[in-house]
Amino acid sequence: MSDFRPSRQHESLGDAFFDRVAPADFPQTILRHRDQRWARRMGLDDLSDAEWIEHFGRFAPLPGSLPQPLALRYHGHQFRSYNADLGDGRGFLFAQGHDLADGRLLDFGTKGSGKTPWSRGGDGKLTLKGGVREVLATEMLEALGVYTSKSFSLIETGENLHRGDEPSPTRSSVLVRLSHSHIRVGSFQRLAYLEDNDGLATLLDYAIANYYPELTSARDKPAAFLEAVVGNVARLGAQWTAAGFVHGVLNTDNINVTGESFDYGPWRFLPVYDPDFTAAYFDETGLYSFGRQPDTLAWNLTRLAECLLPLSSIEALEPALNTIWPTFRAELPRQMLRRLGLKPRDTEADGVFITEVFGFLSASKAPYEQFFFDWRGGGLSAERAARSPSASLYASDAFRAVADGLEQYGPADDLNLGHPYFARSTPRTMLIEDVEAIWAPIAESDDWSVFHAALADIAQMRDAYSIVP
Repeated sequence: MSDFRPSRQHESLGDAFFDRVAPADFPQTILRHRDQRWARRMGLDDLSDAEWIEHFGRFAPLPGSLPQPLALRYHGHQFRSYNADLGDGRGFLFAQGHDLADGRLLDFGTKGSGKTPWSRGGDGKLTLKGGVREVLATEMLEALGVYTSKSFSLIETGENLHRGDEPSPTRSSVLVRLSHSHIRVGSFQRLAYLEDNDGLATLLDYAIANYYPELTSARDKPAAFLEAVVGNVARLGAQWTAAGFVHGVLNTDNINVTGESFDYGPWRFLPVYDPDFTAAYFDETGLYSFGRQPDTLAWNLTRLAECLLPLSSIEALEPALNTIWPTFRAELPRQMLRRLGLKPRDTEADGVFITEVFGFLSASKAPYEQFFFDWRGGGLSAERAARSPSASLYASDAFRAVADGLEQYGPADDLNLGHPYFARSTPRTMLIEDVEAIWAPIAESDDWSVFHAALADIAQMRDAYSIVP
């Protein structure tokens, strides 16, 4: 731990922004997953498993960081209904530290660490299946180039939990996620709701100082901050689209100010392109369906703009907010071409080509991830695509415009087609049936071999796509 660069920066906001809490005392602590890559980035890779469990299962403070966990206060719109009774109900900010690679301030936040003042009658715990699902989501998203939190640690905790949406009793766990900020749109909403303009100014200054220091000298800091957040959130929406990912619960308390994807509940990846595809069984109107995610992000960012009004003006904030659609329209082709391993040409041509791609995916119902896998490198992969399970779809008239378009693009510098991953006939996927196949042997016989094999697959895919966080 000698390289760990601790911080307790969040304490500087003051006690009005959080509650000091104690972690649950778990009957067991069985280490199930540790992200050694990111432990290295944080200077914590030399911890023994026993030391790891002491810090991330028993929550002994990391030296120099927060002496006591902080349950953060926030509000939020949940399925467009405002809820002033939120906050960290089964998690807390455990520690902060600096990424040794780039110096960023990162948070160690928990999920399933016990009751807080914001638990609203819940037990504050996380099912083991929920923890496994979050590890799989974050690993897969990172490998696909999505800016996401990291599942830093997963520890089984030896309790039997009762849940209405899965067979009960079920096993329990505590997760530690590594995130670039836990400050949410809902953090600002709470202060606006309380008409605490001084608190809004304090939180804004903190967010700029720690996450957008380049804005420190901006003439209108709220507007500059909003524009920066809008840009990062719009990029995230484009990354989700390119990855075929459906978050499931895009409430304002699940959107943070750094534009990082986090907090995975009923997530799904698309089997095939379908704008109406939803992840949550309780999303009966499809509010957070795949195709509506960009609109939802825009709606949530509008709520952030409203919060900043007491510190700025409509005249300054509206132009900043309105950058979301130009940014998204520019980012979507860029992210799609990145996935295809192709160099962008120009904004208009790229937009036309990506429209053709979506038209083909919609008409053919080609497996979403298979398409990007097959056509990595465009025309350079024609022979490989001809051996694909989807080859007959690529021989159809519906594909002709896409095939012509692929020929117009040169390969990206990091194409990497010689990687063993591209010798496969099918890509690594994480559809719901994949998740259930990984979970079944854990539930039935405590067999983690399929889980570890899936993580090895994902690591190979990350390496093939040259993803360097």
